[in-house]
Amino acid sequence: MKLSRPVSWFLLAFGVWSWIIWITFVKNLVKDGSGLAFEDGDPTAYFWVHLLLAIVSFVLGTVVGIIGLRGVRALRRTS
Repeated sequence: MKLSRPVSWFLLAFGVWSWIIWITFVKNLVKDGSGLAFEDGDPTAYFWVHLLLAIVSFVLGTVVGIIGLRGVRALRRTS
């Protein structure tokens, strides 16, 4: 399967964007002062669920980004 140039760049950008967004989210989750993520210093269910969401998003963002990167590299070889 061959990806078009716009699709390849979109997938690559989406992978990078996913990492930027979720790194920021995890930093904010760890520094949470509202009591949602930590109760008396111990992580809550809210923390674990959102950490799991972030990890899954890191993995999916990485996979999508790699697909986009491979598409961009393949297009450069054929150009």
